[in-house]
Amino acid sequence: MLEEQRNSRYSRQVRFVPFGADGQDALGRSHVLIVGAGALGSAIAETLVRAGVGRITITDRDYVEWSNLQRQQLYTEQDALKHLPKAEAARMRLQSINSEVRIESHVMDVRAEELAELAQGCDLIMDATDNFDTRLIINDISQKMNIPWIYGGCVGSTGMTYTFIPGETPCLHCLLGSVPLGGDTCDTAGILPQAVQIVASHQTMEAMKLLSGQTNALRKKLLSFDLWRNESIETKLDSARKSDCLSCGTHPVYPFLSAINNTKGEVLCGRDTIQIRPGRKVKLDLEMMAERLGDLPEGKTSLNPFMVIFEMSQHRLVFFADGRALIHGTSDLMEAKNLYYRYMG
Repeated sequence: MLEEQRNSRYSRQVRFVPFGADGQDALGRSHVLIVGAGALGSAIAETLVRAGVGRITITDRDYVEWSNLQRQQLYTEQDALKHLPKAEAARMRLQSINSEVRIESHVMDVRAEELAELAQGCDLIMDATDNFDTRLIINDISQKMNIPWIYGGCVGSTGMTYTFIPGETPCLHCLLGSVPLGGDTCDTAGILPQAVQIVASHQTMEAMKLLSGQTNALRKKLLSFDLWRNESIETKLDSARKSDCLSCGTHPVYPFLSAINNTKGEVLCGRDTIQIRPGRKVKLDLEMMAERLGDLPEGKTSLNPFMVIFEMSQHRLVFFADGRALIHGTSDLMEAKNLYYRYMG
């Protein structure tokens, strides 16, 4: 009965001849790491889980807020009310969609050390991040561990995606300065949910080609579009590959994996929020933290299994079990650090 249900679940994509039963079997043996569980990450994760990828690992540093609900399709108002971490809220929803898929969630800020551990045994890394610092770390991990990754970005009505394959394509480091990959963010320029869906569709289509072994069908070009202006462009980037690139050249040193490039204080663009990340590994006792903060008269404390929230008149401090904190209500790094050390100790 279970085998019959499984065959029925994936029957429509198995009937697509270029993919077929062999492609489905390969998909079921695959392990995909999704870095980020916001708009792109939730769309990517849902598509791949419904398609039957065997194992999905999701990591994200943030929690669900009301502004997310317009485009981040896995989340509900209850998730926002409970301040659930996105990775965990995504895991619970996805597991109810397809119980056959092994789904792991990690509530953390991914840097080189964490990403190297999470990427062990992965077949593909899906980029669903909101900053190029993290993407450059993904890029170096990809090159060092020989794992393909698929870049995706969207803002306003525009989107862009490219599939990076170590040893075959230029890497992200090669493209810096020659391709306009950065700029506005959804927090500063807004975003339309349709742009998210288009980017996620192209990313996951490339993922299914790659994971099923149909690499001859990969686009092999940078795709960019503007839905509002009805424009779409594909750009060939083969010539952008550099033999002296420090990430993928003949003598790579993977510069973005070094500690000097691991930011400990980071402004979250457009959100009037700063993330503070401790310089050493921390295991925070959330209940003890909540009890300590609850005795302070200047704020109101709440607790869930993943974080402690300390609300003051001008700021909201959110502490996670790994020692990270989001300091809401300031874009001043020094002020954020002072608040962090004042209440964290």
